[in-house]
Amino acid sequence: MKHLQKLFLAGHLVIVALFFCSALALVVLAGSELWHGVLRAGTDAGLRIRFDSILEAIGMLTIGLVALELAQTVFEEEVQRDVKVSGPTRVRRYLSRFLVVIVIALSIETLVATFELMHEDPTKLPYVAAIGGSAAMLLLAWGGFVRLNRSAEELEPEAMEQAKSEDRKVD
Repeated sequence: MKHLQKLFLAGHLVIVALFFCSALALVVLAGSELWHGVLRAGTDAGLRIRFDSILEAIGMLTIGLVALELAQTVFEEEVQRDVKVSGPTRVRRYLSRFLVVIVIALSIETLVATFELMHEDPTKLPYVAAIGGSAAMLLLAWGGFVRLNRSAEELEPEAMEQAKSEDRKVD
């Protein structure tokens, strides 16, 4: 059984490394896109083309941030703390860390897509609204989950205390 746990730990470390490498690659690509958007200022490229390059860089940075945050979450929860997501406290904390990143990323992507499509193809704006609506629904569902989960946490206060003690170890 110990060998299986070590195998899962190694799997988590590989996933963390791949998330980190993906985030780093996206940051480099975003920097390159931003650099090209700024450098086009001296060429015949119009303001719209430079603006699109900068928006593209923001989109890449957003996805890179999501990858980096997911790497950090998996590393802290699965490697450093080595906890099993079983109790209500753990589930709420794990899902909260994950969902806050997703909601923020979807919100930023909604803004970027709105600015891009407003001038390029306004007929696709309903799709952008669907992405923004999905982010809003996730936020509402997450809030409902946290509210309903509070009563379950009150039934086992020792789990909350254990989670807090693990936080002190990580800090």
